[in-house]
Order: sequence, then C-alpha cells, then structure tokens
Amino acid sequence: MSNCIHLHYDVSGEDFTRAGEASGAVKKRLKALGYNTDAIRRVAIAMYEAEINMVIHADGGFTDIDIYPDRVEILLSDKGPGIPDVEKAMQEGFSTAPDNVRNLGFGAGMGLPNIKKYTDEMRIETEIGVGTNLYLTVNVNQ
Repeated sequence: MSNCIHLHYDVSGEDFTRAGEASGAVKKRLKALGYNTDAIRRVAIAMYEAEINMVIHADGGFTDIDIYPDRVEILLSDKGPGIPDVEKAMQEGFSTAPDNVRNLGFGAGMGLPNIKKYTDEMRIETEIGVGTNLYLTVNVNQ
C-alpha cells in the first residue's frame, strides 16, 4: 500500500525503563509527517498505556503500526496469560498488577479504560494461556 507507512517495534518485558519506546518513536514519526497534535497525543497515550500493560502482565510482545493519511491502525500483541474477564478489566480502577508494580506508580487500573478513551476503535482478542491482541484505530483529521 503506497499510502501506508508500516512500523514494527518489539516491547521488552519487565523493563519499565524501556516501556514507552515504541509510543515515543511513533509520536516523533507522526510529528515529522505533519499529523495534528490531537491525533499524535491520542496515539501516544493509547500506545503507552498498552505498552505498560504488556510490560506488567505479559513479559512484553510487539506492536505493528500502519500510518494512513486518515487514520493510524495499531496492533499490540503479546504471549502473556490472557485477560480472564475483559469486561471487568475495562472498569476504571480494576487492576491485577502486583504490589511491586504498584509501588513503582503503575497498575492503577486505568490502562484499558484510557486506551478506549483515546482511540476511535478498540478491539481485544484474548485467550487464557495464549496471549492478547489489541487492535486500535485513531482517526486523523488533518
């Protein structure tokens, strides 16, 4: 697709110092391409929240980003434990993060609700013991 820029990043597990590298790189790329600041902010927030979830719960994974003139499509994929109850996980304040993660200031239970808030489309495919795929779309009004 000539109107699509494809990016791929690995997300390192259990390394909070590297969490956010992919969202930061995508933010820079979108700025360089001239996307509006609201769209860039929404993509960066959603991706960062998802990256943190991958570090906390799934020992990392990867993200594929497709940048189109009118939207940004993001896949975040992990081989973690899966989400036992997606509906419950979508509730603000619900968290399964361990105490050591909470002591670092993460795991407040706002990850998935924030991702939904800052994207135009969000779809979760998860299987216990296999992993989770998170599909996000942010529409861009340039």
